[in-house]
Amino acid sequence: MTSIPIRRALLSVSDKTGIVELGTALAARGVELVSTGGTARALRDAGLEVRDISDLTGFPEMMDGRVKTLHPVVHGGLLAVRDDAGHMASAGEHAIGMIDLVVVNLYPFAQTVAKGASREEIIENIDIGGPSMVRSAAKNHAYVAIVTDPADYDVVAKGETSLEDRRRFAAKAYALTAQYDAAIANWFAFADQGERFPATLPLVFKRGEALRYGENPHQSAALYLPAGPAASGIAQAEQLQGKELSYNNYNDADAALELVSEFRDGPPTVVIVKHANPCGVATADTLVEAYKAALACDSVSAFGGIIALNRPLDAETAKAITEIFTEVVVAPGASDEAKAIFAAKKNLRLLICDALPDPARPGLMLKTIAGGALVQSRDGGQLGELKVVTKRAPTAQELADCRFAWTVAKHVKSNAIVYAKGGSTAGIGAGQMNRLESARIAAWKAKDAADKAGWSQPRTIGSAVASDAFFPFADGLLAAVEAGATAVIQPGGSIRDDEVIAAADEAGLAMVFTGMRHFRH
Repeated sequence: MTSIPIRRALLSVSDKTGIVELGTALAARGVELVSTGGTARALRDAGLEVRDISDLTGFPEMMDGRVKTLHPVVHGGLLAVRDDAGHMASAGEHAIGMIDLVVVNLYPFAQTVAKGASREEIIENIDIGGPSMVRSAAKNHAYVAIVTDPADYDVVAKGETSLEDRRRFAAKAYALTAQYDAAIANWFAFADQGERFPATLPLVFKRGEALRYGENPHQSAALYLPAGPAASGIAQAEQLQGKELSYNNYNDADAALELVSEFRDGPPTVVIVKHANPCGVATADTLVEAYKAALACDSVSAFGGIIALNRPLDAETAKAITEIFTEVVVAPGASDEAKAIFAAKKNLRLLICDALPDPARPGLMLKTIAGGALVQSRDGGQLGELKVVTKRAPTAQELADCRFAWTVAKHVKSNAIVYAKGGSTAGIGAGQMNRLESARIAAWKAKDAADKAGWSQPRTIGSAVASDAFFPFADGLLAAVEAGATAVIQPGGSIRDDEVIAAADEAGLAMVFTGMRHFRH
């Protein structure tokens, strides 16, 4: 059957938005309204004639409303195949009337959890009858329309439904119950049972927008948002201007935001990212000074890059940014003057985040592999007490540079080497197959930056160098010495630590161990 008239509708909703208007429209077309509890009261208060579910089933609502729709008269009216003689004979024998439309939305389980309710209240907000009706109606969508989204009320208000609409409603309905069950399962696993990696991990996302393509034009892509409690990050940022974001834009902007968030409580900081790796990071007294220092680290890679700020964008910084081609700027706000300056660059995207995320926040990270997925906790590791392992301890400035370089190295693809001096990166070596090459590349980039800027020497002279994992041999350390570094920060833990420490002492370096590595693959 294609188009089916609605003769009887069962309305039972927690969110009453638009339900009176829908009930009024259906009643005007002669549809019999059957309802429960608060929904029935709302419809009657609007002057509509409503039949109680207990009148339909012959049983009162009981057990504080836990049992009201779980009855053969309800589910028989939903599941009966209208053109099956056996089904209809059973319906006639047991006085089961057909239900053509079900309008349901579920108890607010996720919202109850989010507000910090007690365990008892959370359990009471696990809906049983609602999902059961949703599934029954959705299964029999050839004959029954199931509406779970108030946005679809206008479609059924006309008093009949098409098969195309009913199929679409059924798809939405099962997605809703999947999301609902996932929220309950995750609450039981993580909050109630305290599991870190439950035996089953239900993940539910809602499509935000389709993207032009993926990493490459032959790949398709879309942005998906978590279906649970409200999240805050690059996916929720407000885009004020510029063309739509690509897959790579989102990926790089996220990398920039995660790194700049490490400095959310620090002085003005600017991060420049290219291909998910930072190519320049700096802190200063003002944003524009920080931007210029970050740009100077690698002005070649910065072309067409992504910039993230830990302060609202001001006019002076906006003007400096527009002097070269930039893809995206991410900031926790922007002045009207800055917005006006960017408006002249129609392809430059400006993303505003409500707040910078907490770099130490908990959470899980997922990476798909052939035949499965790898799941791990976020790398929220922060620097604790540092262990001085060389004869010479670092000066206060060297220690500050070590901490800065280490924070940046955490966000550089392994093998990562970062030179830093005076609150600015001097050179960054990323993603090499051995640490020695990363150290050499970072030093070479620092020398190239000095040549372009007309400095008398590269900023690696007198710098601190950070390694995201231990130096397996002394050669990487010696490359840093050759580049002019005077202090080193690294995890330690190599079987050749003694050899590396001895090389540092011989070169007069100060070196500290963190006891924590930051591999990033």
